[in-house]
Amino acid sequence: KMAADTSVEILQKVLENEILQTAKVVEEHLDAEMQKLDQMDEDELECLKQRRLEALKKAQQQKQEWLSKGHGEYREVPSERDFFQEVKESKNVVCHFYRDTTFRCQIMDKHLAVLAKKHVETKFLKLNAEKAPFLCERLRIKVIPTLALLKDGKTQDYVVGFTDLGNTDDFTTETLEWRLGCADVINYSGNLMDPPFQSQKKFGTTFTKLDKKTIRGKKYDSDSDDD
Repeated sequence: KMAADTSVEILQKVLENEILQTAKVVEEHLDAEMQKLDQMDEDELECLKQRRLEALKKAQQQKQEWLSKGHGEYREVPSERDFFQEVKESKNVVCHFYRDTTFRCQIMDKHLAVLAKKHVETKFLKLNAEKAPFLCERLRIKVIPTLALLKDGKTQDYVVGFTDLGNTDDFTTETLEWRLGCADVINYSGNLMDPPFQSQKKFGTTFTKLDKKTIRGKKYDSDSDDD
């Protein structure tokens, strides 16, 4: 037992030492940065300020351009032809293939409306699957709801039903945001290695499992109970 205690103490000391070393490095780095700022002359500071302003102006212009193309709101596309037009003019697109009679589509709508406002860099659309037989065939959409995630006009990924979202009707907007981040179709600021629904599970959240009623052989099935 004494030997075990000693090795724990040694470990603790090593850890403490590592923490101190890290703190020292951070401190030195900050000192160097502060010194750099102190040594900057007026011209350099002015130049830095100008660069910052330019970057802000550019970001603002980019945002305006996105908004002019219909980003920033969750919109319905009336036809397949409109879908192709919309996709052509935006780099990142999320399109929800829905059906009026499918309850889970309404759940998806609620989350997408929030994300469309938050992620102006991406275009968020919805398209009635029954009005888009050619697209559903071409994109092999069998389950409703399905999100098609497109980059540069090409479909990169799909979110089929709620399987990737913790397999529950009660998934959070953050969970869907994480899933879209995994596909790199939005600018995601969180940690992709740490899905939000995993941290929920840690706190004992109970999940209602989805019924596996989806048969992929049909033209498209509803991932819901109201068929």
